[in-house]
Amino acid sequence: MNYSKNTSSASANKLENFSQFKLDSRLMQGISTAGFEEPTPVQKKVIPMAITGSDLIVTAQTGTGKTAAFVLPILHKLLDRKPGTVSALIVTPTRELAAQIHRDIQELKGGTNVKSITIYGGVSAKPQIRALRSGLDIVIACPGRLLDLMNRGHVKLGKLDTLVLDEADRMLDMGFLPDIKRIIAKTPSHRKTMLFSATFPRQIETLAKKSLTKPQRVSIGMSKPAHTVDHALFPVPQHLKAKLLYRLLKDTNTESVLVFTRTKHRAKSLSAQIAKRGYSATSLHGNRSQRQRDTAIKGFRDGRFHIMVATDIAARGLDIDNISHVINYDIPGTPDDYIHRIGRTGRAKRSGDAFTFITKKDRKMVRKLENIIDSDIKRTTLDDFNYGTKNPYKNRRSGKGKSRKNKWNNKKKTRRGGKYKK
Repeated sequence: MNYSKNTSSASANKLENFSQFKLDSRLMQGISTAGFEEPTPVQKKVIPMAITGSDLIVTAQTGTGKTAAFVLPILHKLLDRKPGTVSALIVTPTRELAAQIHRDIQELKGGTNVKSITIYGGVSAKPQIRALRSGLDIVIACPGRLLDLMNRGHVKLGKLDTLVLDEADRMLDMGFLPDIKRIIAKTPSHRKTMLFSATFPRQIETLAKKSLTKPQRVSIGMSKPAHTVDHALFPVPQHLKAKLLYRLLKDTNTESVLVFTRTKHRAKSLSAQIAKRGYSATSLHGNRSQRQRDTAIKGFRDGRFHIMVATDIAARGLDIDNISHVINYDIPGTPDDYIHRIGRTGRAKRSGDAFTFITKKDRKMVRKLENIIDSDIKRTTLDDFNYGTKNPYKNRRSGKGKSRKNKWNNKKKTRRGGKYKK
């Protein structure tokens, strides 16, 4: 969840903090049972506007509590409506984020009978269709499977009251914008729409203008990493990254550790190497089945796995309290990706550390990261780590490349004037 845990005498006042929103009293049970403290800034601004029914554009970084900012008003409205029809649709870019939002709804709804479901690909559609036929109040869905079930007549949105587009910039990056437009076209014009995005590129601005009516804007920590995260850069040659990672895991006091790699293959192989060294490790990437993804996330959340190695598929939607360190084994491709990666730690007033391995090729991206942080990021080296160890495969690869080059050049020779020339 995206609230700070209650660990002090402030527990007696936690309900008073949320009572300012005049939420249905039945929701206070869920808030109380979860042991949450005061609302976060984005919740303080968004919840009252959402309750009054305003269309909203919210620019907020990850880890600010934005999920509850739209979930609580939705639940508040649903408790006064006849159950069994889809009143709220929440569209998200990834299965992991959909599952996280669903868990938040289950926790916050308390003892009420609000029914919700996740809809996404990678699993059989039959259970989803059966659930839709039985009557639901909230659908949390990824665009592809949702549009498929809508076209087949299984998702009926004629009585939809609220549409939420969460992580809109990520959906744009993943190529979902055409699907999003088709989904919006099939919803009632009188609906209320909330659009959440950590960044606001031109295409999202255009989408908002066409899809929202006189929206109010809220901006919280726009495009800046959370202040609860400490940043450190670790200069290291590419071939020594694994050894440096092992040393950091050995010498650093950590809770759960999330390691990001650039490729699916590297996530899989690095996770296996870490496990061989005696750590409880798992991986999360696009080549894993939905069941494998769910098992990995559940094990990481429950503490069965101490380390998760993942691609950027885990950069959004993982809301796990005890991630103390995010390690960028490979530097992210954009500053926005960096914000989302490190947003997995230091969430909602908890502190965290972000370690990023950098090579000489990463200098340009480092400058961009320092620009968004608005300060230099400290460079860190380990005193007794041998950074001068040579790459044992370098000469072997260069020799092989030279042989191929000579062979290719020989093929390029042509007969000219009785002589071969290059």
